[in-house]
Order: sequence, then structure tokens, then C-alpha cells
Amino acid sequence: MNKKSIITALFALIAMAGQAKTYKTIKNPVAMAHNIYKGELKAREVIFRDTATTVHFTIDYPKGQWFSINGTSFLTDEEGNRYPLRSAEGITLNKYGESKGPTDFTLHFEPMPKRVQVFDYREADGSRAFYLLGIRDKKTKLKVPTMEELSTANPWAVPADWFKTDTITVKGRIEGYDAEQFGFTSMECYFEDVFEKDDATLVLDIADDGTFCKKFQASYPVCQTFFAMESKVGFSEMPFYARPGETIDITVRKNEQGRYICLYNNGSSRDVERWLHSSDEITDVLLPLGRFGGTFDDANVLADNVWQNMMYRLQTVSHREHYTSMEMQLALADVQTRFAEYYMSYAMNREFALMKREERDGAYHMEIRDTVEWQNLFDCKNYYQLHRIDFDNPLLFASSDYPHLLNRMQFAKPVTARKYKEMEDENGEVVANAENEKKELAGGYAGLKELMGSDHDNLMAQLCAYKDMLSSFNYWRNSEDVIPRILADTTKTMAEREKDAASLRTPGNMMPLYLSTLTHPYVHQKAEQFYAYKIAQTDLSSPLPDTPMADLIRSLCAKYPGRILVIDFWGMGCGPCRSAIQSSKQKRAEIAKRDDVKLVFIAGERTTEGSDAYKKYVAEWLADEETVCVTNTDFTRLQELFRFNGIPHYETITPDCRRVRDDLQIQGFYNFDYELKRLQERLK
Repeated sequence: MNKKSIITALFALIAMAGQAKTYKTIKNPVAMAHNIYKGELKAREVIFRDTATTVHFTIDYPKGQWFSINGTSFLTDEEGNRYPLRSAEGITLNKYGESKGPTDFTLHFEPMPKRVQVFDYREADGSRAFYLLGIRDKKTKLKVPTMEELSTANPWAVPADWFKTDTITVKGRIEGYDAEQFGFTSMECYFEDVFEKDDATLVLDIADDGTFCKKFQASYPVCQTFFAMESKVGFSEMPFYARPGETIDITVRKNEQGRYICLYNNGSSRDVERWLHSSDEITDVLLPLGRFGGTFDDANVLADNVWQNMMYRLQTVSHREHYTSMEMQLALADVQTRFAEYYMSYAMNREFALMKREERDGAYHMEIRDTVEWQNLFDCKNYYQLHRIDFDNPLLFASSDYPHLLNRMQFAKPVTARKYKEMEDENGEVVANAENEKKELAGGYAGLKELMGSDHDNLMAQLCAYKDMLSSFNYWRNSEDVIPRILADTTKTMAEREKDAASLRTPGNMMPLYLSTLTHPYVHQKAEQFYAYKIAQTDLSSPLPDTPMADLIRSLCAKYPGRILVIDFWGMGCGPCRSAIQSSKQKRAEIAKRDDVKLVFIAGERTTEGSDAYKKYVAEWLADEETVCVTNTDFTRLQELFRFNGIPHYETITPDCRRVRDDLQIQGFYNFDYELKRLQERLK
């Protein structure tokens, strides 16, 4: 061998010695969940080397939308260890680009040990960053505990005063806060107390020195989050857990890695801080269920898989974070609530997908795309996944998703169909009277029991009836206006008139019926308190508070003196809002000729000038009408003022600038003339 050949061989040996050692390769790995709506993020291959862990990804982001991959990306193993991103191929980090369809790219991370079986990819900290969870070899068998096993191993008694009405105070400080640097001066929370008729938006104002304090009333312990819609520093969420009567003190500061974290200085939040910091790592695996669009049979197969993944994640995260028994029981309640809510949201979305609506000859027509699947929505047997849930467990109330689950159960197709069936006469027409409402209530309970696989009227079923009572009360109250006319009808005998009056759905007729079914002591107590409050409510309107947003309403009253204001709170992103505006154009033209009432349209945008799309829409559909554009932050303050979370929302203001009582409000344009006349007669 000549000298040149020897040198070449030596270089080859050196090169071979310098090559990275590959521990294992996972071809076509599976994953538990990703969070790209109407798209997909998947790993095609994972290579474990002693110098790096390499993941080949494909991202299918919706065409025409812009996205980026953050340079802060990292992998985490089951012990919570992080493996930061080192380099990328096929994509430019931290640079937004327009999606043209599926894109392949490769990320190289710090090396993970070859023993790692299951790991996550996260683009950054925070709920808005891309993630791909539970990446593993499809041959890997996961040891999944049952819910009963986890519960038995972590015994914890529910406090005797779990249900209690009192004030919660959340206060604290954001260290190093600067409004310009952080990009926000307030945070908000969509808080719903299921015992209240109206939802609540809470606005947490942050002082110049970073301090904050918010007080609100609650009927049971809550796990909620204050969040900022716009943040420049990566900190946008402040979760907390509190029992009524507590003051929770929170310090927000950077940790050693430079990430903002919440430190809980006292109270229940401190008791469960491990759960507060890690709960999303468990429940994030539910997303595939909530976004599924296939058949009911396939949804149930997916639900089985999602449940198993969630139990596995709960076991892994709770072990890693050293959950206490209290935290485990709250986490178990939370995953039950969220699983059921996502499952029922699938059913609701499936309902909408099966309906084809068309406008023909000025009227809307509906066709069912698949009659077999449509009937499946009404069959309680298809909802057997709900049998996993303990709907009598009071700990479920602590989950932030509980109000949404309650809404889904209350209006589930099998339940509403059963209720309406009980109210039909021999011709199939729904007849609304006291006797039929008694049948409707019984039918609702029967439908809920079958839906949940329960042998009794459990706590969830009673809450559904309670919510029906809250939403129906104003209709019952308005029915009382008819009684004098009935009793004055001389074409009938007094006995006939009294019988007709007794058949009306009035508070006096309906409340005893509902109260007799609400056997849970706290639910019964809340129903009695609501009834007493409403009966004692004699004023037709109430004054507005002394706040900047109330001043905005007062300025509108001053602009249109002597008129009743009907305010339509709407938004460009709200389809029902725009539909109501567009379909009422002719009616609004008639209203505009009146001098006793004025319509006002208030929307929230990023700036008070509004986007180009907003300006174009107003010019086309709301020209020459009173439109007010406020910032999204101020719109949130209006939501807090008038206690609403959803839009469109309507408010009625008297000529002397007082808020009209809820049962006398004008609710849009459908029954405008009657509702306005009724209000004016009462205000005389």
C-alpha cells in the first residue's frame, strides 16, 4: 500500500470514528394529539443519536394562512426533561410564510436518552404554540391505569362546605411589569357560575407598578384563568384555583430559564400548584375528539383511544409532578368533565354538519345529508361513552369546562327531542301550557337519565332542570300579563276563565313543580333564592354604575334625548350577528323613522377605527345608522358591565339612561314592535 492510500484509509477511519452513533430509529411514529385546526402536524421519522435527536416532520397548515416554526422549539420526555432545538432544515425558523400545502421539514434537538419511549414536541411554552403530543413507536405498548385505580390510590374527602356562596379575591403583582413592553394593561376571564342566570366576564386591571386585585362572587370552588389577548413577552395566562371566601395572592416572575411563571403564595392555589402548572399537559390530548367529523361509530372508537391516552397522561404527569391526593382527585374530575364536554361538542358539530341549509325564494330550507346518521344523534345508546362519568361528583364543578358541559347536556338532541315529544298534541303540534310543561320536565329527566346511563335524577340532571327554570322564568313572568284579559273575558263563565288562567305557565304554577324535582339541597336552595329575588324585583330598570363604559352609554343617551336605546353588541367574527343584521335591514328602515327609539350597534375591533373589513361591512349594511367601534379591551369591559359572554347580545336603555329589567328587554328584531309596545306601556 502506497503512502497516499494509507493516508486515505486513515482519513476514512477518522471519519467513521467521528460519525454519530445511532441508537434507534422510529419509522412512521404515532402520536396522541396535535393542535392545528383544519390541518395536521405529524412526525414521519425519529432518529436517536448520541449527538442529537432528529425528527422529520410534515406540517399541513390550511392553504393561504401564514405560520412559522419558533426557534424556541423543544422536546420533553416523560420525566419532564427538555431537549432544546439546535438547528432546522427545510424551513426558516421564526419567519412567517404562507402555507402552500403539506411541508416537510427536519428539526435537530439535543440528544434524548435511548430509553425514552414517549415524548412531546412543543414549539414554545403557552397554549397558542404548535404541539405534537405522545410521539412513540406504534409497537410500544402503554400500561394504562383505570380511573378507578387512580382514584382508589389517592383517597381524598370532598370538604363539607364545598357548595358555598362567597367572594373570591385574586390579587398579586407582575414583577418587572411595563405596559408598553408587555403589550397589555388588563387581563380577562370568562367566568360562568352555573347557578347564575347570566354569564360573567371579569376584567383584571393591572396598575402601573404591576399590582392587580379582582373580587367576584362564586357558588363553589373554581379553577379559572385570567388571560391577555395580546402579549409581547410570552406571558398571557394566569390560572388559579380558589374556594369561596378565599383571597389568592399570586406573584408573576421570570424563572431561571427566563420564562414567566405564576407563584402562588397562599390558599387553595398553592395547595394545587402542581396541577395548575401541568393540567393542560393531560387534557391537551382531547383535541382529536372535539375536532372529529366522522360517523358516530368512528367517534366512539376514537373516544376509547382518547380516554386511554388521557389516563396514561394523567398517570405520567401526576407521578412526575408528585400530585397530592387532592390534586389527583381534582385532576380526575377535570378530565371527566373535559372528556364529556368534547364528546358532546362532537355530537353538536355533527348535527350542524348533517344539515344543509339553503335560501330559496326568500325562505330558508333545510335538508338532511344522511338520514341514518341524523337518527343516530337522537339515540341515547350511541352516547355510551358518557357512562364513564360520575355526574354526581361535586368535584366536577371545579373544572372550567363544567358550564359548557352542562349546556351540551341540557340541549343534547336525545333530551330536547324527548321533551318536545311530551308537549305535542294529537296533531303533532307543540302546545305550551302548565300541564304539558310538567310532561316536558319529566321527559327531560327521563332523557337525561338514559343519556348518562343513570338510574336516578343525578346532580347533572337536576342542574339541567335548574337551568331550564332560569331561562324560562321571564316567559312565565310575562304570562302573568295575560291573566287580567282572560279574567275579563265575559264570553266565558268564571269557572272557564279561572281554568284558562290556571293553565298558564306562570311562576306561581311552575316553580312548585320544578322545586319538587330539585332534591339536591344546594340546588334547591339556589332555586328558592332565585325565585325570592325575582319576585322581590319591582323596579322596571336599574341605574348604570359610575364606570367609563357606563359613561359611553350615557353619552349615547345624551345624543338621542327622550328615546329608548336598543343596543346590538356584535362583531365581524360572529356569523349569527351578521345574519341578524342582514335579515333585519327592511325592519330597521321602518324603525329609523320613529322618534321614540334608536338602534345602536357596538362592535369591538383592534382599534377604534376598525379594520378595512369592518368599514366595508358597515358601509354596506349599517350605513346611516348609529355604529360605535371600540377596542377589544373596551368591548370586554362592556361585557363585564352588562354580564354577557356571547354575541349577538341586546340591551335596552330607558330615556333616563337606566338599564331595563331583563324580562322587559327587547331581544333583537324578530318581535320588536310587540316588545317595544309592552315596555312603553310598563314605563308610563
